[in-house]
Amino acid sequence: MKHRGNDPSGEESFREFPGIESIHQRELRLLALYAMHSDQSRGRKHPEPDHPFRSAFQRDRDRVLHCGAFRRLSDKTQVFSARSDYQRTRLTHTMEVASIARTLGRSLRLNEDLIEALALLHDIGHPPFGHAGEDALAECLADEGGFSHNDYALTVVEQIEQRYARFPGLNLTLEVLDSQSTRIHKAEPARAPLLEAQVVEAADSTTYNAHDLDDAVKIGLVSLDELLDIPLVADCVRRVTNRFGVLSAGMLRKAVVHELIDHQVRDVLHTSLSGLATFQFANSDQARQSDFRIGPTPGLAREKAALEAFLYRRVYRHPEISRFRGQAQQMLRRMFDRLVARPKLMPDFFQQHAENVGVKQAVAHYLAGMTDGYCRRQSGKILGSASGG
Repeated sequence: MKHRGNDPSGEESFREFPGIESIHQRELRLLALYAMHSDQSRGRKHPEPDHPFRSAFQRDRDRVLHCGAFRRLSDKTQVFSARSDYQRTRLTHTMEVASIARTLGRSLRLNEDLIEALALLHDIGHPPFGHAGEDALAECLADEGGFSHNDYALTVVEQIEQRYARFPGLNLTLEVLDSQSTRIHKAEPARAPLLEAQVVEAADSTTYNAHDLDDAVKIGLVSLDELLDIPLVADCVRRVTNRFGVLSAGMLRKAVVHELIDHQVRDVLHTSLSGLATFQFANSDQARQSDFRIGPTPGLAREKAALEAFLYRRVYRHPEISRFRGQAQQMLRRMFDRLVARPKLMPDFFQQHAENVGVKQAVAHYLAGMTDGYCRRQSGKILGSASGG
C-alpha cells in the first residue's frame, strides 16, 4: 500500500521549479531498471506530501544526517579507545562506508540517495565503547532476548528521536526501515535486501577490513611486516612496491590501505556487473527475489576471511584492547544494574519510555544512546548515587 502525496512521480511538485529536472525524469535517465526508483517507494508509516525538489530517499538521508543520534557517533568508539586524533570513530567509519558505497552504487547505476541514507543509518544504534558496549548490554538483557545495535537503530529512528511535531521518530521510508531490518538477522532476513542495501554491506566490510588494519598499524599494535603472512595484504604490498618503489613506513602503510580498498571495490564491481548483465532484471523486486548478491568473488572472500581472522586474533583481542573492553563492560553493567534499581535516575523521556517497553529495555536504550565521554561522566553520578538509597 502506498502512502505518498497526490503525485507519486513528483512531477506536479516540480511545476514550482520549472528549470529543475524532476526526480522521476532524472532517475529514469541515470538509474538502471533493477535500481530502487523513488516513485516505486511504498511510502512512510505516517503519510507526508512529496517534497518539491528532494526525493523520498534524499529526505531520509537528510533526516538521519541531522538527527542527534548521528552526531553522537563522533564520540563513540569504532575499535580503539581514543588515544590520538588519528584513530577512527564510529562517525568517521560511517562516512567512509558512505563514500565507498556511493562509488559502488554509481558504477552499478543504483539509487545513490537510498544508498547514502542506508550507509549513514547502518551504525546509528551502536552503544558507547564499540562492540564491547554491545556485548555488555547483550549480557544485561540476556533474559529479554539480548541487545543488537542493528535492532536498536530501528528503535532510535522510530521511537527515540523526537524531531517532528506530527509523528514520533524520523518517519523514514519503508524501504529504508526494511533494509535496516535485514541487518538484524543477516543469515535469514525476513525479506531479501534491495541491491542498494547489499552495496552498503559490501562497503562496510571493505571499510573496516582496511581501516582497522590502518589504525592498528598506526598506533603500533601490529606491524605491517607481521601482516605480510596474510595473502591479501602481501599482494597489496607487492603491487604498491612495484608501482612506487621503496617508500617510508608511513607512506607505505597509507598506500597499502588505499590499494586494499581499491582492490576490494574493483573485485566487487567486476563480479556484480557480470552478474547483473547475466540476469537482466526488469525491476528492483526481481533483483531482490533472485539468488544474485552483490559481494566479492569466492577467492577474495577467502582472503578477506584470513585477514579478519588475523585482526580478531592479534588486534581485537590484543591485551590493550582487552583491558579497555573489560573496564568499559564493567562500568556499563554496574550502571545498568543501578538504573534498573532506580529508574528515576534516568531523564524523564526514558522513564516514560520504560512504561511502554519495560525498565530493563529503557535502561539499555538510555545507555546505548550515550557517547563514550558522556557515559564516563554519567557513571560517576549514577554509581555515586548508590549511597543515597
